Amino acid sequence: MFGLTFEKILLIGIVAVFLLGPEKLPHYAAQLARLVKQLRDMANGAKERMRDEMGPEFDDVDWKKLDPRQYDPRRIIREALIDDDGAVKDQSATVTRAGPNPDGAYLQRKRAREAALAAAQPAPFDSEAT
Repeated sequence: MFGLTFEKILLIGIVAVFLLGPEKLPHYAAQLARLVKQLRDMANGAKERMRDEMGPEFDDVDWKKLDPRQYDPRRIIREALIDDDGAVKDQSATVTRAGPNPDGAYLQRKRAREAALAAAQPAPFDSEAT
């Protein structure tokens, strides 16, 4: 978490001992522990509230599918441009990680998109637009 290794945490602890002093350090450590516990309780409370409000559908949601790290913005924009022109429709409705597929379907879709973009006409120009 946050890229903290054992050595970094130890260094932070040593600096805290020198800055705070051994008299105040237990008090601040207890406050930090309370803060972490409150944050954990807030996160669990939010999760429980979502579960209560969504009802039984909460367990049916595929949270991995909604992970924003899996989206490739370049692919999404390319597909949106191609879909607007109606030149090529992508058969896969699911969002997957960008990268080559072992069966070569990725390369076929990529070539089809590139051909559709190359054949597309430029966007209309409006001289009165601001």
